[in-house]
Amino acid sequence: MENIIIIGIVVAMIFFGIRSGMKHFRGEGGCCGGSAPVKKQKKKLDKVIAQKVVVVEGMTCEHCKNRVEKYINEIDGAAAKVNLKKGEVVVFLAKDVSDDQIRMVIEKAGYGVVEICEK
Repeated sequence: MENIIIIGIVVAMIFFGIRSGMKHFRGEGGCCGGSAPVKKQKKKLDKVIAQKVVVVEGMTCEHCKNRVEKYINEIDGAAAKVNLKKGEVVVFLAKDVSDDQIRMVIEKAGYGVVEICEK
């Protein structure tokens, strides 16, 4: 009976280890990278009507920077520029985009939002 419990615990640990490792190796984890690099995407807006500064935790490398920019650039009417040293993202807006929408895509990318403020 004891052996069955120990084997069950070991199997559960292996399962959760593999599951979390798979996100990392597909490049979907918060950091860092994986085998598939995120291509840098530049996005230009015709007319910028506002800017927001987002303080983000967890960005440590060029892959993180490209990943956050990619996710924010997918928002209609938004373009991003990341400053890794400051841990900030400047979001340029061509139309009204809610803080919740910006927070959601950054968290979807695997990072934490500390603060969002108007610039």
